[in-house]
Amino acid sequence: MDCGIFTSKTVLLFLSLVFWAAGVVLAYVGAHIIKSYDNFNSFIQDKYTLVPAAIIIGISVVMFIFGLVGCCATLRESKVGLSFFFLIIMAIFAAEVAALVLSFIYKGKINADLERSMSEVFVHYDGQTTETKAVDYLQTQLQCCGVMNYTSWSNTTWSNSHNNTVPLSCCKNRTSQCPGRMDQPDLLNTQGCEVKLGQLLQDVLSYAMLVILGFAIIKFFGMLSVCVITCKTGNRRSGYQPLYA
Repeated sequence: MDCGIFTSKTVLLFLSLVFWAAGVVLAYVGAHIIKSYDNFNSFIQDKYTLVPAAIIIGISVVMFIFGLVGCCATLRESKVGLSFFFLIIMAIFAAEVAALVLSFIYKGKINADLERSMSEVFVHYDGQTTETKAVDYLQTQLQCCGVMNYTSWSNTTWSNSHNNTVPLSCCKNRTSQCPGRMDQPDLLNTQGCEVKLGQLLQDVLSYAMLVILGFAIIKFFGMLSVCVITCKTGNRRSGYQPLYA
């Protein structure tokens, strides 16, 4: 077998396996992004940051089928199958590039919207509402307090009606030794939640962007391999040559 054909076939068979593995990985990444945003959805009014996750999950669904198509087309050197596989790879490559660009764009918009949306949620904190549970969960999980810092609770309805204290979810250790008083900052998580939540969402998108970029590079080499096989087999024969020949 021609060295170029063998190498290209090996790349495409490997790519078919990558399609199956990528389907699993991308499904996990997309689900992880959605779960991360869902945990803090009370603080994120604009859902545009979920667009990359939706694209990723959509790609993962079709990858399993496409991996099978690519494997069969490669072994048989079917021009129709390889052409179809090329179009599949190119479409997914374009979708991954789009997801990468959107992730880059939306990554810069996260912090701009957080302060406004978080302030609206924090102001409704009363110890009983849905917003209360969201704020307590946020402050406990991220070990933060208030929007900008723990003093953000000053002049809020909660603080004024509870002797100038902060919610117990601001405490480093939620025990009787931490009454939530602002004049005892050593017992509180003093850093603001806006910075920590923004950093968390930035990290999630950065992780997703790296995964997308890696798979996009693999797709690029896959398209080159299809071109090599199609051109060389078209010049030398009309049948097909098995991988092991």
